[in-house]
Amino acid sequence: MSDPMDEGDRRRERADGAGEADGSDTETDDELPRDVVQEAERLTRLERTVPDEDEASAHAERRAELLDDHDFTARIRDDDGDDVLVLHPAEWQEDGVIRTDRIEDVSRAEEIPLEGTGDPDEWDDVDAHNRSLVEDVRTAHGEVHGDNAAALADFVGNHYAKTIESLTAAELAEFRYDYFVRNAWPSEKQRDAIDESIGLVYETAGEPVPDYRTE
Repeated sequence: MSDPMDEGDRRRERADGAGEADGSDTETDDELPRDVVQEAERLTRLERTVPDEDEASAHAERRAELLDDHDFTARIRDDDGDDVLVLHPAEWQEDGVIRTDRIEDVSRAEEIPLEGTGDPDEWDDVDAHNRSLVEDVRTAHGEVHGDNAAALADFVGNHYAKTIESLTAAELAEFRYDYFVRNAWPSEKQRDAIDESIGLVYETAGEPVPDYRTE
């Protein structure tokens, strides 16, 4: 029996078509939330592009934990030379093999093509945005705040590949209380100024600071 997830119909296309037909954007309990799908895709692309193996493993582990919360898992399928990320219920798989006899509804799977030239350019644009924000902070507020802003941009680029302004409070707290302390090797002046620096980054971006403080 052929793998039902190799069929041409893509769940994403079906879901989009249904939403357009009735004007709704609903999800059932059997579906992955859209933000989870998007995060799994983002982590997969990071895993495939970061040069450091430990970083790649960390992204893969983060994706596995995210999907496990919803009893889903992930695999990469070679589709005529193009890689496709497949997110499917964990119950479909045993010892790394898809058990077709366990699949009642193939539409529960999510399939995301990973090939194409648009995504790397988009991510480069995001990093360029963050670096421009760093230089604006450095120019307006000096080297210490600029160095702290650069550390934040490094963290965002390595772990989340998103604009600094789109960080959640939890992600910003991860930077402030974990990454900055363990991985940024800040000077004493940087350590003393970090909370002010974070505020200046968001002030320069014209956005409110997420409520990241845990102390």
